Amino acid sequence: MGAFTSIIKSALGLGVSDPAAEVSPQDAYARLKASKTIQLVDVRGQDEYKSMRIAGSKLIPLHELGNRLREINKIKPVLLYCHSGARSGMALSQLKAKGYTQIAHISGGISAWKRNGLPVEN
Repeated sequence: MGAFTSIIKSALGLGVSDPAAEVSPQDAYARLKASKTIQLVDVRGQDEYKSMRIAGSKLIPLHELGNRLREINKIKPVLLYCHSGARSGMALSQLKAKGYTQIAHISGGISAWKRNGLPVEN
């Protein structure tokens, strides 16, 4: 494993043996504040996204993910979220199967993010 990959995994809090991980909303917020290279992807539906989202996120609904992989750079870290963590967990598995290694998702989704007092856009 190259030094660059190790640095990125470390920045995302991903262990060498577990490239697919859950991160707490607080950890996700800290990582997003510290890094401009993380791709934040919302896998909910368009109506959910319009009503509330995390700033800087890109909407790619779970059912469209397979057809829109080219929009997610494999070289940069990816952080996924949904409403509660279920869909983002499925998206994480899909991306991992397609060769993405620098991926994580927010435990509890945007619901936990908001419950923890973290900022959302409406």
